Amino acid sequence: MHEYPITKRIIEIAEELAKENNAGDVKQINLVVGDYSGYVASSIDLYFGIIAKDSMCKNAVLNIERVKPKLKCTGCGKLFERKPFSFECPDCKGDGSPTDIGKEFYIKSIEV
Repeated sequence: MHEYPITKRIIEIAEELAKENNAGDVKQINLVVGDYSGYVASSIDLYFGIIAKDSMCKNAVLNIERVKPKLKCTGCGKLFERKPFSFECPDCKGDGSPTDIGKEFYIKSIEV
């Protein structure tokens, strides 16, 4: 449910940009959402369709780039996606430690 207010804010930011640039409707919003960001990309997409209906984003395309979390091997330094029930590096079999990859959440670009 916390995707509703953040989606509303994304639309507000896009509208502010369109107004600042004396543009018409927003054409496209490119968003980056990490799987561990705390936001569900499909919920944002759903709310966008509902909220944008009465805004400058009504015809905008919302592109969501999802980022999968990665671990960093403490042995060889390789970044890798974790397999279920394992923190083992696929290259050297060392232990993987958490990184911030997969926690991203930001507007990459807005096209007006």
